[in-house]
Amino acid sequence: MKNVYCGQLLEVDLATGTTKDIKIPEEDFLNYLGGSGLAAKILYKELDPSIDPLAPENPLIFMAGLLTGTMIPTASKTVVCARAPLTGIWNEATVGGEWGTHLKGTGYDGIILRNKSEKPVYIWISDNGVEIRDASAVWGKDSFETEEILKKETDPKAMVAAIGVSGEKLVRFASVMFQGKYARTSGRGGVGANMGSKNLKAIVLYGTQKPGLFDRNGLIEQIKKDNATIKEFTAGLTNLGTAGGLEAIEGWGDMPIKNWSGGTWTEGAAKTSGKLNIPKYSVSKHTCHACPIKCSKIIKIDTGDGREIYGHAPEYETVAAFGSNCLCDSYEVIAKANDRCNDYGLDTISAGAAVAFAMECYEKGIITKENCDGLELTWGSEEAILTLLDLIAQRKGIGDMLAEGTRRAAEKLGTEALKCVVDAKGMELACHDPRAFTSMAINYATANRGGCHLETLSFMYERGMPFAELGYTDEERDPTGNEGKAKICRDFQDYQSIYNSVGLCKYLSVGRVGPQTISTWINLATGWSLSKEDLMKIGERTFNLKRMYNAKLGMTKRDDTLAERMLKEPTASGKHAGVVPDLEKMLEEYYQLRNWSYNGNPEPGKLQQLDLGWTI
Repeated sequence: MKNVYCGQLLEVDLATGTTKDIKIPEEDFLNYLGGSGLAAKILYKELDPSIDPLAPENPLIFMAGLLTGTMIPTASKTVVCARAPLTGIWNEATVGGEWGTHLKGTGYDGIILRNKSEKPVYIWISDNGVEIRDASAVWGKDSFETEEILKKETDPKAMVAAIGVSGEKLVRFASVMFQGKYARTSGRGGVGANMGSKNLKAIVLYGTQKPGLFDRNGLIEQIKKDNATIKEFTAGLTNLGTAGGLEAIEGWGDMPIKNWSGGTWTEGAAKTSGKLNIPKYSVSKHTCHACPIKCSKIIKIDTGDGREIYGHAPEYETVAAFGSNCLCDSYEVIAKANDRCNDYGLDTISAGAAVAFAMECYEKGIITKENCDGLELTWGSEEAILTLLDLIAQRKGIGDMLAEGTRRAAEKLGTEALKCVVDAKGMELACHDPRAFTSMAINYATANRGGCHLETLSFMYERGMPFAELGYTDEERDPTGNEGKAKICRDFQDYQSIYNSVGLCKYLSVGRVGPQTISTWINLATGWSLSKEDLMKIGERTFNLKRMYNAKLGMTKRDDTLAERMLKEPTASGKHAGVVPDLEKMLEEYYQLRNWSYNGNPEPGKLQQLDLGWTI
């Protein structure tokens, strides 16, 4: 491979079983880098708003980042992009591990999947070419077993991206699962259902090509220096994983408790934290390609019911979704739920939200035992949590309704149920409370894929972490105030937008990596001369392009809002007791900073400035 990028995409028409290579103009890499930036350009041009997200004509793209597969720290990411089954709007779901490295190793930056196969198939890509193979032997099987079987059919060293039964059943928050029990997940928005709608069970890769580097020796020296800083500031993640700081997060009032209605859960946070449980159950570390952080932990738990858990430990989002939000203080039960979601291929955030929503509806009499075949949906119940996951994944009984997502489920149940929904643009909120850090309120409201924390991660700054390369250092912070939050949100959205295009992990932010560091890495790898300002402009360009995708679907200011609970129901206890964000005030300022119209659409002048005039 001459460059860090291959310069071509693989197009697969599943209806005809044909493939072809498509060249990518070099200017597209300069303008969009790769990953979701490049995918957004392709999908915007092809978007037909009249087509349902699960229609065969809806394209699905797997795209590696610009730097994926290189030696640059955390350069492992692939993004799966399509119109989301859950929300009906823009969606991108990122994943680490080694799959993206092998995608580049086969000579492709990405794969565009079109139409629907008549029968279940999987795609096998290697140095020897591309094959579309019969998947009838694995259709109906879940992700762990699918990976084992397909590696035997292809190559023991192959990397597998597969859906479980939930993707086949078109659960609207089904995930694509990578690397079997090691469970790297392209999680949110229903990309697993996008895959299932095409009768595509898996994409299996084994590639040996290596990225070319412009200044290999210079890059090695730079990485040695930067890795020292990254390791210093991410030691907590390395030692205890993402759930290691659970007690501190609860102390900030940042965890969802009892379907976002509770204020404190101190004892529960202590019992379910990574600080207590990782030393108890961890058997090894697992890492993504080129990662110095190594936050992933492999655990082993004898559940006592004949099903041993051996695989990926629950991440923070999963512990919060099934723990505090469902009032379950058993780490073992949370680990079972995590293992079940990974095998079925379910997004743990939306799945946990669906369970918490059902439990609140049960408590209020909106759902009864008769609605769910005698199952008692009491808070914290192991039986309720695990049984609901089985029913959702297989679309049986009440699970069929919950598989549509909480908002669609509530619309069937009535007005009172709608008050129990906590989402943005139809996507259940990630497990960071916008009443605790109000910059997250403006982010959730304007995030291109809906209730996504990863579009800013601004709560990290509001908790006290400096972002010097963005100009945010040690000044006073007011986590629950409304002043200046629009600017924080705008700046962090543009910065975080870069990551999904270059293929790097956002935990580099914890390691004090900013746009200047990333532009230095890019320049050493490619020979380009991008400044920090150039890189931030690309981040702003891709964020606005995704906004234009949603505008093409008819989304406006009316969609930039939060669920009623976040705007009208403050908690009675905890650090943010009595707080609700002033979203209207922040939105007005945000639109002005973005140079968007009063209705929330980028102005023509802004689009021209960002070289997006072609979208007008």
